Amino acid sequence: MTGKITLPRCLTSLLGGTILAFGLYNIHSLSGVTEGGQLGLTLLLEHWFRISPALTSLVCNVICYGIGWKTLGKPFLAYSAVATGGFSLTYWIYEQFSPLWPGLAAHPLTAALLGAVFVGVGCGLCVRVGGAPSGDDALAMSLSRLWRMKIEYVYMIFDFSILVLSLTYIPLKRIVFSLVTVTLSSKLVGLVQRVNFPKAKN
Repeated sequence: MTGKITLPRCLTSLLGGTILAFGLYNIHSLSGVTEGGQLGLTLLLEHWFRISPALTSLVCNVICYGIGWKTLGKPFLAYSAVATGGFSLTYWIYEQFSPLWPGLAAHPLTAALLGAVFVGVGCGLCVRVGGAPSGDDALAMSLSRLWRMKIEYVYMIFDFSILVLSLTYIPLKRIVFSLVTVTLSSKLVGLVQRVNFPKAKN
C-alpha cells in the first residue's frame, strides 16, 4: 500500500485490533476450538516437534511482516503496529475482567459463529486500511496482492491446510467447529474490506 499515514486509518486499525481482542478473549479462548493459520501451525509444531509456540510464533511473525513490508510498503508496518498494539493493550484490559459469556464453552457451534463475527470484522477493518493485527493477516494481504486473489480465499487456503494437518492429533469433531469459524471469518474479512462505506483518504 502506498500513500501517507493518516489518523483516520490509524484509528480504524486500532478499532479493528480492539474488536479482534474482544472476540478472542470473550469467545474463542473459552470455546476449546482450535484455530487455523499461524496459531494452528504453532500448535501443530509444538505437538509433533516439541518446539515452543513462543519461538515459532516469533519466527513466523518476523517472516510474515517482512514479506508484508516488501510487498505492501512502509504504511503497512505503521498500521500493523497500531493494530497489534491496540490488540495487545485491549486484550490485557479485558483480562482484568471475567469473560462476558462463560456459558459459551458448552455451546461450541454458537461460539464458533459468534467468534467468527468478531474476528472477521476486527481483522477486516485492519486489512481495509492496510494493516495486519497478526502475521497471518500480513501473509494473507501479501499473497492476495501477489496472486491477485480475493483475500478471503487466501485465508481459507492457509487455514484449511493447517486444519487438515491438525487432524493428525485433534479429533474431527473439534476440527469441524474450526472449519465453521475460519470459513465465516474469512468471508467477513473480505466483505468488510470491500463494503462500500466512506474510506479515509490517503
